[in-house]
Amino acid sequence: MSSFRNAIPRREHKERAQPHSRRKFGLLEKHKDYVVRAKAYHQKEETLRKLREKAAFRNPEEFYFKMIKTKTVDGVHRPRSEANKYTPEELMLMKTQDMGYILQKIQSEKKKIERLNATLHSLGNHPPNRHVYYAEDSEEANDIQRSSLVDRKLPTFEDIPDRIKRRTAASYRELEARTKRVKDLEKVYMDMALKKELQKKGRKRKLREDEIVCPTSAPVYKWRPERKR
Repeated sequence: MSSFRNAIPRREHKERAQPHSRRKFGLLEKHKDYVVRAKAYHQKEETLRKLREKAAFRNPEEFYFKMIKTKTVDGVHRPRSEANKYTPEELMLMKTQDMGYILQKIQSEKKKIERLNATLHSLGNHPPNRHVYYAEDSEEANDIQRSSLVDRKLPTFEDIPDRIKRRTAASYRELEARTKRVKDLEKVYMDMALKKELQKKGRKRKLREDEIVCPTSAPVYKWRPERKR
């Protein structure tokens, strides 16, 4: 019977709109708006109840280190700065791990670039007067061959189907993007390596522009010679 009851058309009960005389007070709150507001109110009320219960059962002799590591500023707890949270050895280890990850991404991108270069014709070992097109399957190869047989000549770029042109253009765009990404990653790797070396012990100073033999935008440092036993 429930299925027949749902098949019978029912009257649609609409909520009334805001009266014209009260439009200055904004939109009239609908039932769905009241439900959202009521849920938020009861959620806040339940949170306050749990906090009061937790405060009532609190141990007056309870102690934890955050009590002495924080301070109150205008009624707000401010934690102590965590700038010196790690030791120099831990910071050096984290930087080494980060450099290993960056180096791994560089090697991965270079392998992908090599695979792209192997499939694209412009970077191969073919003579400059030849243009080689690589088909994905036999259907594309037949399309290229059919276009060349119609004109009785070697296929040109205009004779190639549009889908092959789009795929070739996408491959060139991917190659350009990956090459740029490798350059950016190598720059990040060099910066991280320089910061890691600067954290090591030893007297060093930054060279002035007139002392640099090969001018570069990156800073150049010189370590003072030390006698090794």
